[in-house]
Amino acid sequence: MLEVLHEDPSCLAVLKPAGLSTQAPARIDSLEARVRRWLCQRAQEAGQGADDLYLGLPHRLDRPASGVILFARTRRAARLISRQFERRQVQKVYWACVEGVIEPAEGTWIDFVRKVPNEPRVEIVPAGEPAAQQAVLHYKTRGAIPLTADRRASWLEIELETGRMHQIRIQSRQPRPSDPWRCTLRPRRRTFGAQSPDPRERAIALHARSIAFRHPESKELLKLTAPTTPDWSALDFNQRPHCT
Repeated sequence: MLEVLHEDPSCLAVLKPAGLSTQAPARIDSLEARVRRWLCQRAQEAGQGADDLYLGLPHRLDRPASGVILFARTRRAARLISRQFERRQVQKVYWACVEGVIEPAEGTWIDFVRKVPNEPRVEIVPAGEPAAQQAVLHYKTRGAIPLTADRRASWLEIELETGRMHQIRIQSRQPRPSDPWRCTLRPRRRTFGAQSPDPRERAIALHARSIAFRHPESKELLKLTAPTTPDWSALDFNQRPHCT
C-alpha cells in the first residue's frame, strides 16, 4: 500500500519504506515498480489508457533507508526538477540515529569520497586522490538515547549540501577528533527495525524527513515532509521526534 505525500499533474511524492530499493531491474520489486503499477491500475479503473504513462525519478534513497521520494509525471517536470538537483537547489533534510555523542552538537562535516571500482560503495580518501569528490553535510543534535552506562546514541538532523553515494552513511562512520568511536547508523548496542535474515532488507536509522524544491510549473516553493516509521517511535529519545 502506497503512502502518497503529494500528487499533482506534474509531481508525485510517496513514502519509501526501509528495505525496498528505489529502483531495480525488471521483475525485481522496487518502489518505482510499485508506483507504476498503482498509476496503471488507477488509470485502468478510470477507463484511461496507461500506455503513455510517464514516470521520472530525479533522485533515489538507499535501500535500507526510509523517507520521501519525489517522482516526475511529465518529461518537462523531470527535466526541470533534475536541473534543481544538479544545481544543488533542492533542500534535503534527513534524520539519523548514530551511535556516540556528537561534539560539537551542531556543525559541518567535510570529507572527500571516492567510488570503489567495481563495488557498490564509496570510501573516504585524501583530498588529492584521483576521482575524489567533496562531501559536505550540516548536522545538529536533536536528542539522545542511552545504550549502556557510558555510551549513548544521538538523534541528528542532517542537511546535505552535496549528494554523494552513501554520503551520510560513510561520513557518519568517519572518526572525528571529538569522538574517535563515532558512529554507525545501525547501533551495535541497540537494534533498529525488523531483524530480517536477509541483511539487504534490514532497516538503518536513516530517514529522508523532508525535501523542498521549486514546483516545475508554478515555480512556488514546495516542501514535502515524510512521517516517521514505527521503528523511530520505538526509540526512547530524551526529546521525542514528531511522528507526523
